[in-house]
Amino acid sequence: MEYRTLGNSGAAVSHLCLGTMTFGAEADEKTSFAIMDAYAETGGNFLDTADVYSAGVSEEIVGRWLAASAGRAESMVVATKGRFPMGKGPNDLGLSRKHLGHALDASLRRLGVERIDLYQMHAWDALTPIEETLRFLDDAVRAGKIAYYGFSNYLGWQVTKAVHVAKALGCTAPVTLQPQYNLLVRDIEHEIVPACLDAGMGLLPWSPLAGGWLAGKYKRDEVPSGATRLGENPDRGMEAYGPRNAEDRTWAIIGKVQEIAEARETSAAAVSLAWLAGRPAVTSVILGARTVAQLQDNLSAADLMLSAEEAAALTGVSTPRQPDYPYGPQGVAQRHRRIEGGR
Repeated sequence: MEYRTLGNSGAAVSHLCLGTMTFGAEADEKTSFAIMDAYAETGGNFLDTADVYSAGVSEEIVGRWLAASAGRAESMVVATKGRFPMGKGPNDLGLSRKHLGHALDASLRRLGVERIDLYQMHAWDALTPIEETLRFLDDAVRAGKIAYYGFSNYLGWQVTKAVHVAKALGCTAPVTLQPQYNLLVRDIEHEIVPACLDAGMGLLPWSPLAGGWLAGKYKRDEVPSGATRLGENPDRGMEAYGPRNAEDRTWAIIGKVQEIAEARETSAAAVSLAWLAGRPAVTSVILGARTVAQLQDNLSAADLMLSAEEAAALTGVSTPRQPDYPYGPQGVAQRHRRIEGGR
C-alpha cells in the first residue's frame, strides 16, 4: 500500500481508502468487521463514512470495530461527513453552526472517538453563509474535535470561494474534496480538478468503478442481472443505464480496460482503480465493498503500477466530452495541460 499526504496536510493515508456506505445496509456488522479486518491487513489506514449512511449505523459499526482492538483508533485515519437530514426538524440538516454542532457531536459519540480526523461537508448549502460554516469548522479544529476538514460534491467555484473566504477570515484551510470521478465520469477535470490543484487540496474520488461498469459487470445492450448493483437493486441507477449503454465511448473505455487487464493478468477493476489513483491531485481512491471477496479484488490495485503507455491509452480513450467554448478544444487543452502537470 502506498501512503500519501492528506491533501495539503501532514497526515499520511493509504492511497486506497475504505468506504463504508454499505455497512449496516448491504453488509451486516459481522461482514463489515471482516471487510475492515481484510483492509487493515493490507496496510490500509483510511476509513470514510458519513452520518447518513444507514442513519448512523455505519458510524456505529466503525466505532465498535475501532474499539475492538487496542491502538486501532490511533492507527486509523477516520473521515466522516455532515450536512444531510438526520431528523425531521428544520434545523436537522444543512451547514449551519446549529446543525453541524449537533451533527459533529453525534458522529463523535457513534464513532467512539474524541476527535474526527477528517470532517467533510457532504454537499454545498446555498442557505447558510459560507462564513458561518467556515468559522464553525475553524472552531472545531481549535477545540480539538476535528483535525482537518474538507468538502464533498462541491463545484469548482464553490471550492475556490470557500478557500479564499477561509483565508480572508484567517480560518483553517480545507484539505480535501470528495467528488465522483472515474474513467467514465471525468467532467470534474474542466473546473474542479484545477480548483483543487490551485488550492493544494487532495481529491478523494467516490464511485471509482462507476457503479460496477468499470469492473466489467455489464454487457452491451443487456439488462443488468445477477450479483451486480443494478441487477440486485435497479432503483440505484437504472435511469442512467440506457444513456450510458448507448454511448460508444462507454464501450470503448471498457474494452480498453479489459484489454489491459487481460495483458496484465489482473482484473478490470484493478486497472480502473490504478488509473484513477495515478491522476493529478488524487490522494486516495474510495473503495466500496459488500463482501470481503469484492474488497480483495479491488485491493489488487494496490500493487498494480500502469505503464506510461497504458495510462495514456486509458486517458486518451476516456477523454471527456467537449462542451462549447471556453470548454471547447482550446480551453480544454489548456486546462488538461495543467492537470497533466504542464502549462
